[in-house]
Amino acid sequence: MRVVGVDEYGGPEALKVFEVPEPHVGPGQVRIRVAAATVNPTDTYTRNGSRAEMLKQFPRPHVPGMDAAGVVDEIGEGTTTGYELGDAVMAIVLPGPHGAYSEFIVVPADSVARIPMNSSLIEASTLPMNGLTARLSFDQLGLRTGQTLAISGAAGAYGGYMVQLGKALGLRVIADASPDDTALVKSLGADEVVLRGPDVADRIRALVPEGVDAVADGSVQMAALLPAVRDGGSFVSVRGYEGEPVRGITFHTTWVREYLKEHGKLDELRQMVEDGKITLRVAKTFPVAQARDAHRLLEAGGTRGRLVLLF
Repeated sequence: MRVVGVDEYGGPEALKVFEVPEPHVGPGQVRIRVAAATVNPTDTYTRNGSRAEMLKQFPRPHVPGMDAAGVVDEIGEGTTTGYELGDAVMAIVLPGPHGAYSEFIVVPADSVARIPMNSSLIEASTLPMNGLTARLSFDQLGLRTGQTLAISGAAGAYGGYMVQLGKALGLRVIADASPDDTALVKSLGADEVVLRGPDVADRIRALVPEGVDAVADGSVQMAALLPAVRDGGSFVSVRGYEGEPVRGITFHTTWVREYLKEHGKLDELRQMVEDGKITLRVAKTFPVAQARDAHRLLEAGGTRGRLVLLF
């Protein structure tokens, strides 16, 4: 089968098409014939060697990709899934020797859910990893209806899901955005949008003088956002920022691998898409053989929505 991965780390040019043996299912597993695989920033870390220590146990090529959508192709013996061969599904994938940039992937059955009704496989591929990351952040924060959440990087995939989940959960949502992204972030449902920049915490405090109940830092601004949080509030980061103990603020780090087998939560996200509470955003599609171009475009910055590779 075809995969796109690296046998030597480097820039986008390091990505190559390889022929490798097909994987097959074991108990508790499902094989998916992949139609669409989403390109995420984490994929570039697999490609450039940032995750080399984590992946050293696996033979090369190392194959990126944490989201996929396609059709069920094999079901492990004794595995109870409710799926039949040919059903359209989406999955979160732990990258490594068999990331989502693959014609076939084998994943735990609990990593899979049906795609939302009236959504394409391309659209559905954008939901699992970023959607579950946002869901985990909310579960860590434990916010209640009526509380206030500030979100950085709200125009991005994680940030956009945080805005929409926050509104679905009854929160007051304040988001940052560049001037070019203000209309987009408002369209996602943010109650107030502040201009991003080094003084973003002051802008948030101008709206909420006592400080917000929590910050979700999707654009990795870290300490610059801390002044926006009230005493005793919470701060969640997607890049491992743990902060210094200050004013009783609780820090959380969101690692989506903790939700690798949370079928119920992935299926709830599917339902929220069907109910119109979550928007799936595709920026551009590429044939899988053009994965290098997709990585170049992602790393150039400014992508709104997800880039998707097509098999």
